[in-house]
Amino acid sequence: MLSSDRTRPFGRLLTAMVTPFSVAGELDLDAARELATYLVDEQRNDGLVINGTTGEAPTTTDGEKAELVAAVADAVGDRASIVAGVGTFDTVHSIHLADQATKAGADGLLVVTPYYSRPPQAGILQHFRAVADASSLPVMVYDIPGRTGVQLATDTMLQLAGHEQIVAVKDARGDLAASARVLAETELAYYAGDDAMLLPMLAVGATGVVGTSTHFSGAATAQLIEAWERGDTAEALRLHRQLLPIYTGIFRTQGVILVKAGLALQGRSAGPVRLPMVEATEHELSHLRQDLADAGLA
Repeated sequence: MLSSDRTRPFGRLLTAMVTPFSVAGELDLDAARELATYLVDEQRNDGLVINGTTGEAPTTTDGEKAELVAAVADAVGDRASIVAGVGTFDTVHSIHLADQATKAGADGLLVVTPYYSRPPQAGILQHFRAVADASSLPVMVYDIPGRTGVQLATDTMLQLAGHEQIVAVKDARGDLAASARVLAETELAYYAGDDAMLLPMLAVGATGVVGTSTHFSGAATAQLIEAWERGDTAEALRLHRQLLPIYTGIFRTQGVILVKAGLALQGRSAGPVRLPMVEATEHELSHLRQDLADAGLA
C-alpha cells in the first residue's frame, strides 16, 4: 500500500523484518505472515522492508526472496507498504531482483550502494539510475558506508534526487550535516537507518525510520513520531531517551541475531539464523532482557 504523499512515500515507521526459518533452516512463510501481521497490527508499522540485511538476504535464494515478498504482501499489503531489498554489487542482478519483486507484489525497492567492489562515484550513480530506469516502482536508496565500504557522496545523492523514480533514502551514513544539506536541497524523503538517529533526523527534516529494534519498540516509536509531528518536542525527547537502551542495545551484535532471540523470548520464534550468523549467547540474551526492561518493553 503505497502512499501518495511524496513527503512520506512509504509511511513514517518501517521495520526491516527478519526472515523466519524453520528449525531445519528452510523458509517459513506461515511464520513470516504472522510476524508481518504482528508488526503492522500491534507494532503500528506503516511499512515493512523485506529481504534486507536484517532479513538475511545474503543467505536467501532469489526464489526464496520472491516467495517472501509475495507472502508478506498477501498478509499485510492492503494496510502497509512493502519495500523489497534488491540491491547487490551486480547491477544486472539487482535489476533482475527488482523485476522479480515487482511481480511478487512489492510497493517499492530498497537499493543499497554496491558493496565490497567499492566502485567510483560515477559507477554508483549509473548503478542506481540503471535499477530505477528498469523499474516502475519507487526506489529508496540505502547509504550505509560502514557495511558497503564506500560512501555515497553528497553530490552523487543530489544528482540521484533528479530521477523521477528515486524518492527516498535510508540513511545510515552517520553524517547529520551532509544529510541535512540533501534534505534542504531536494524533495527526497529521508528515513533514519539507525534507530537511535530517528529524533535527530526528524529535527533536520527527515520523514521517519527504517528500524531494527522496532520489532519490539514499534508502537512506542510511532508515539515518538506522532509527538514530534504535533509539535510536542518534550514528549518526543522523553520517548527517545526511554527507548535509547533498545535502540542501541539491539546492535550489541548483529541486529538479526538479537531480534530473533528477542522474538523467541516473546514466544514469537522466527527460527534460527543462517550461517555465517550464529545464535545469541547467554551473555547477549542477558543484556537484551535488560535493554528491553530499561526501555520499558519487558
